[in-house]
Amino acid sequence: MSEVFEYALIRVVPRIERGESVNAGVIVYSKTFKFLKTRIELNEARLRALDPGADLTAIAAALRAFERACSEGPLAEQTLGERFRWLTAPRSAIVQPGPVHAGVTSDPAADLNRLFDTLVKTR
Repeated sequence: MSEVFEYALIRVVPRIERGESVNAGVIVYSKTFKFLKTRIELNEARLRALDPGADLTAIAAALRAFERACSEGPLAEQTLGERFRWLTAPRSAIVQPGPVHAGVTSDPAADLNRLFDTLVKTR
């Protein structure tokens, strides 16, 4: 069974005024499969190249909070779709979601890994 899913990149923008970013993760949502997960991995060397003074501790905490919001905390009472919409709402913070894209999947977990490997992971 193939169904529509949505995803967005999770970006770290260490200096908002410059607009440069590092892809640090991806979030995948499928209503049909009742799936909402994120996979995150920050490449600190790439981030340091953009901003040598970036606060890695604060950024790591923000990324962990983003990841936890998929399943716990105040958003846990919301539907998966509401959580996804909240997490992907535009914001001007160091950790930002990218635009939402759609695709078709029969295995959202496999697509999460594929998107992560293609768009986030550095070789």
